[in-house]
Amino acid sequence: MEKYLSVSALSKYIKVKFDRDPYLQEVFIKGELSNYKRHSSGHHYFALKDNGAVIQAMMFNRDAAKLNFTPKEGDSVLVTGRISTYEARGNYQLYVNTMSLDGIGQLYEKFEQLKKAFQDKGYFNAEHKKPLPKYPKHIAVLTASTGAAIQDIRTTLNNRYPLAKVTYISTLVQGAGAKEDIIKNIQYADSINADVMIVGRGGGSIEDLWAFNESVVVEAIYNANTPIISAVGHETDTTLADFVADFRAPTPTGAAVIVTPDMKSLFEQITKARAFMDHKINTIYRSKTQQLTQLEHYYLFKNPYMLIEQKVQRIDELQQQMKYKVNAVMQSHQHNVQSIEQKLSPKVLRDLVHQQQRHVQHQQEQLNRSIKYLMSMKQSSFQSRLALLSSLSPTETLLRGYSITRHNDSIIHSIDQVDIGDEVEIELKDGTLATQVMHKK
Repeated sequence: MEKYLSVSALSKYIKVKFDRDPYLQEVFIKGELSNYKRHSSGHHYFALKDNGAVIQAMMFNRDAAKLNFTPKEGDSVLVTGRISTYEARGNYQLYVNTMSLDGIGQLYEKFEQLKKAFQDKGYFNAEHKKPLPKYPKHIAVLTASTGAAIQDIRTTLNNRYPLAKVTYISTLVQGAGAKEDIIKNIQYADSINADVMIVGRGGGSIEDLWAFNESVVVEAIYNANTPIISAVGHETDTTLADFVADFRAPTPTGAAVIVTPDMKSLFEQITKARAFMDHKINTIYRSKTQQLTQLEHYYLFKNPYMLIEQKVQRIDELQQQMKYKVNAVMQSHQHNVQSIEQKLSPKVLRDLVHQQQRHVQHQQEQLNRSIKYLMSMKQSSFQSRLALLSSLSPTETLLRGYSITRHNDSIIHSIDQVDIGDEVEIELKDGTLATQVMHKK
């Protein structure tokens, strides 16, 4: 029985073999994601497959946190990791360290990143969209000089609106130098004063259309002064140029339809407008003719003097009223002048001057009396205050037999301020005495 291994021992042995194989510690694998699941723990479980085989795989949460895209079923990816076994089930699997989109997937990833960046900047906002002219006089077309796109545009423009001038600008739409050529031609179309420009090409893969996803091309479209219609690829194709352009057409032919009015429709509108105008003119003509006929038979026109008779009479009345008003105003002014002349006569002026002089003299006498009275009152008050001040003076107090005692230049108010033996000064009315404290009571 000792030569028989347990299942666990065999699984452990196989795992050690896998883990010690240096060729399995770092493998680079390309495949398609299948049965992709994300566990509540944050770990990712999935399978990688191609046309010939399938391998189970997992990605720990610590590595999955570094992903710069959201993996989904069917994505073509490039992964690195190591091969080992899961002992509990006895099968081998791939432990993924890194994962990135492969080929076209990487382009889609870059497309989404660029789209979000420009969207955050507001490049796709409606307020930046310029309106398309209703009847363009000059149309610039930027596309390849050969191919179905330019032929479709040319045919549609000629059939719908041959009145417009069309400038075809041959432009590289894919491959090396395409983005530079697109930018140069957009700037050129801006400089020739075109009313609108069509920028487009036929359909193709995302790689073929990538020039219209380049950041510099998006910037050029956004900064253009001329309204731009993007007509890149088929209706299902979408590029960043479609989002930033002022209008997106599903196809190049659709762009030619959008940018121009239909000539047949215009003819119909003109015909309807002409018929409407003829009807209006005839209606107005009949109405005015009827009015003229009525005016010709109007009674006033048979005797035109009736129009001015009452006006002439009214003028006479107004003239009479004006004369009356003028006379009244003149009399009022003459009365005012006479009144002013009387006020300005020499006798009246002399009397007025004498009256004012007497008034001034009276005011002066009254002012002098007031000044004398105030001076007398102030002098009496001053004498009274001076007597009061004199009675409160220390000198007067000394003259009445009182004295001031000082010790160390401070006036003594209490016996507690001196000690026996201290020398003190006694100030009298006619001098000072230097004494010594013999005892205190």
